[in-house]
Amino acid sequence: MIGLFVIVAGLAGYLLLRPVLRSAPRLTRLRAYFRDPQAFEDYILQAGKRCGNAPFLLPTDGYVGFFWGDSFRPGHRHQGIDIFGPPGPETLGKVPVVASFDGYRTRLPEWRSAVILRVPQDPLRPGRQIWLYYTHMADPEGRSFITEAFPPGTVEAFVEAGTLLGYQGNYSADPDNPTGMHLHFSLVLDDGQGRFRNELRIENTLDPSPYLGLELNAERAGGELASCPG
Repeated sequence: MIGLFVIVAGLAGYLLLRPVLRSAPRLTRLRAYFRDPQAFEDYILQAGKRCGNAPFLLPTDGYVGFFWGDSFRPGHRHQGIDIFGPPGPETLGKVPVVASFDGYRTRLPEWRSAVILRVPQDPLRPGRQIWLYYTHMADPEGRSFITEAFPPGTVEAFVEAGTLLGYQGNYSADPDNPTGMHLHFSLVLDDGQGRFRNELRIENTLDPSPYLGLELNAERAGGELASCPG
């Protein structure tokens, strides 16, 4: 009986740790990118570019450090993608972030670094409404890099694909622990009543791969890096 318990516990531990172990090489490569970004030149995305026939434009410049479904701790799965612009303090607040698709932009009054776009018609599933969430667009103290055209409290402001939304930042809500400069981008499901669901739960988000035209699903991608085909 004790032996069976050990086997079951070991299997459960492995299943919990497997996503973390799968994501570990991506963290190692991200550190390498910070040290020598030119070595990753073939994997740098460009804001406003379209990968193949994808319906969405790429939201910002940079290297995709973390994928949808990556795990940083047992029981956690990353609900979006993290795109890291060129490293260095001189680039903070200067790497553009654009609308990936036509939509209606909202910035809640308390949001310092985030905006969300309502897309009434999912281009891959007509009849379904989805939301595009962008965040970390502020410095460590919360000084926003979102464009002045969209102040806090903005609701349902129409923007076309390619419209400048702001610039990458490293805001984490803790000035003593800023994130690396990047954009966190995710596709959020509608709750069926015209509101976005809680973006912090991966089950409320969509795999962005078919929308952006490159493999961004951590489980499928394995150790591969993200790059536009062709």
